[in-house]
Amino acid sequence: MSDCDSSCHSHEKNSKNYHLCEGSEGSEDGGRKLKRREKNRVAAQKSRKRQTQRADLLHEACELLEQRNRNLKREVDSLSEEQRLLTDALRAHEPFCPIMHCSFASSSTSASMQPDTMAARSV
Repeated sequence: MSDCDSSCHSHEKNSKNYHLCEGSEGSEDGGRKLKRREKNRVAAQKSRKRQTQRADLLHEACELLEQRNRNLKREVDSLSEEQRLLTDALRAHEPFCPIMHCSFASSSTSASMQPDTMAARSV
């Protein structure tokens, strides 16, 4: 028998002895395994519960953001319509506006709107 064979053979004997000893402590190991399994089961339940809670929170946040998005789109539509109406009103007013047709009036009006001129008039 070579050294390798003898060491393997002695390892087998030790392994068998370990298993025999394990049988006498089997109830203790079994108890530890059961405790470990129970602890793992509880930890898995907690993990699944946390995951479900996170998913619920994300779902709520998503719904709130979708509602806010709908409200903002309505506001954009409303403001766009208001802009369109004001633009139409301005275009309708332009042909009749005396300020836009008179070069003297527009230059005097723009000059009268200068801060220095306004301050001088208020004195």
